[in-house]
Amino acid sequence: MFKNSKILRPRGARKRGIQKGVIHIQASFNNTIITVTDIRGQVVIWCSAGTCGFKGTRKSTPFAAQAAAENAIRASMDRGLRQAEVMMSGPGPGRDTALRAIRRSGLMLSFVRDVTPMAHNGCRPPIRRRV
Repeated sequence: MFKNSKILRPRGARKRGIQKGVIHIQASFNNTIITVTDIRGQVVIWCSAGTCGFKGTRKSTPFAAQAAAENAIRASMDRGLRQAEVMMSGPGPGRDTALRAIRRSGLMLSFVRDVTPMAHNGCRPPIRRRV
């Protein structure tokens, strides 16, 4: 074999199943994105309210977030997911509903953590311009 050649898997091959993962819920005011990763942080499945067929203002509803969470969890459980941790971020309306849908799915949740970034006054503002 050549020195720089890569070993590629076949195009149709699926990723190996995972037992334990992390579910990230990113709830903005316009959309809710659910990402399921393995423990190392590599994305296994993702789903959003937009990919579930909701458009416009209906994307930002709690019902759309619930549908996105159910789709993502169903697909990840087909891959073998049994136990998960949940990381929620963002102020959107779909965060609680998405979490409720995940709890109902039958997964073992080890913990639920809110990882929303909080501002703590930040940098010093520039000096006011005097004209």
